Amino acid sequence: MVRRMIMQKTGIAILCLMIALLTGGVLGIAGAGESESEVCIPMGSISLAAPDSVEPQRPGVEFPHSVHFDYSCKECHHKWDNESAIQGCMTSGCHDLTESPEKPVKHLQYTDEAIIYYKFAFHKQCIGCHKELKELNREAAEALRLNDDDTRLSATGPTGCKACHAVEE
Repeated sequence: MVRRMIMQKTGIAILCLMIALLTGGVLGIAGAGESESEVCIPMGSISLAAPDSVEPQRPGVEFPHSVHFDYSCKECHHKWDNESAIQGCMTSGCHDLTESPEKPVKHLQYTDEAIIYYKFAFHKQCIGCHKELKELNREAAEALRLNDDDTRLSATGPTGCKACHAVEE
């Protein structure tokens, strides 16, 4: 009888130990690889608007973030260190000027001082990239002799004001 009680208590202890190990193991596995500094990538579109202190001349832009996932994050987030949370472009020390310090050298060409102006930075990044892709597609189509509509290369992003800054009705 005593022997039976010892066996039951030992069995219960082993069962409790197994449950503790399994529960701890599962919790440990679920938390593996996660950290407080893990990067969160916004899906869908991101609203880009003028800073609060600026009276916008046009409506903000709905930037289709997920459409751009084929590109390196650093294409746009050029100061990102690949580890910390990504800061917005208009944060201090990046493109935080709310007034242009000077006029552009010419369309989409700015001095190092002028590119700190948020609007110049966005326009150069977005329109500049879209125009560059359009030119690369044109060259590729010419090299591959793609003339018909069925073999066109994929479209690039918009390069005109109204295509990005949708007029509110």
